[in-house]
Amino acid sequence: MPAKDFALSAEILAESRRRERAAARRSGSVALLFIAPAVLMVFVFLLAPVVFNVILSFTKWQRFKGLDEFAGTSNYERLVNVPYFSEAVWNTALWVIGAVTIPLAFGLGLALLLRNMPLQETFKSLFFLPRILAPTAVGTIWYYVYAPHGVINSLVSTATGQPYDFGWLYDAGTITPAIILTFAWQTLGITMVLLLLGLAAIPRDPIEAARVDGASSWQIFRHVIWPLLLPTVLVVTILNVAAGFTAFDLLWVMASDYPGKRTLSLAVYMYYETFSKSGWAYGSAIAVVLSSMVIVVTWALATLQSRVQDRIR
Repeated sequence: MPAKDFALSAEILAESRRRERAAARRSGSVALLFIAPAVLMVFVFLLAPVVFNVILSFTKWQRFKGLDEFAGTSNYERLVNVPYFSEAVWNTALWVIGAVTIPLAFGLGLALLLRNMPLQETFKSLFFLPRILAPTAVGTIWYYVYAPHGVINSLVSTATGQPYDFGWLYDAGTITPAIILTFAWQTLGITMVLLLLGLAAIPRDPIEAARVDGASSWQIFRHVIWPLLLPTVLVVTILNVAAGFTAFDLLWVMASDYPGKRTLSLAVYMYYETFSKSGWAYGSAIAVVLSSMVIVVTWALATLQSRVQDRIR
């Protein structure tokens, strides 16, 4: 190739690359222009409040005086020394365990029952209906179901022929199970739908091969279906754990007349201390602890889910 032609080709190639870089810069600028509002909203409504809340937990913030003085770790030390906090942590643990296991157990049973039924879509819609209701509406409905003269006591009275007016939401031994069952009723539909999707994704060949080998239904479920369904089960568990830890409105509505409602969960205890007692700094410390618990538990479950998924692949 003559030197003149080579130089011309190099110049054309360089010009082409300059145009490509300029087009990439323009494209990047346009992309940033579209992304900027979303980034700004995340910063203003998510990151900034989180940072402010963490800072607030190390101060003696008062509702009407504002930032009074730096308090160090005194708010966190108070958490350890106040019995209400440990009681709220214990109740939160019970609440989350019940809010995860009960919907999962019944949802899995229904998913296995409905997966081959002809009216599957109809049943899915019926079970999913409670999910679209607001938690305050669900709490109000079930508040009257559990009321002393509500549906449950009326059924017991009819069955026994004796008046029965037990206060399910007034007794320390029954209020948490009652609210857990209400939460399970609302989340059962979405749990069942997600598990049905997981079952639908399981290939038929391993199941048919196990049947040919003479495996029973229980053996097929235990050794074939369950290992392949486990990633979906862990996803459902993560969602219900996060919902259980942060549930507030359902508990607040149903426990409106319960004297010890402040310790039903950390979320309720945080609200009570922050707004009912104007302890904003102390409430922020509770929020930091609650958020840390959610992050740690969900991270552990997400890590487990990822490992299980990799093992299946």
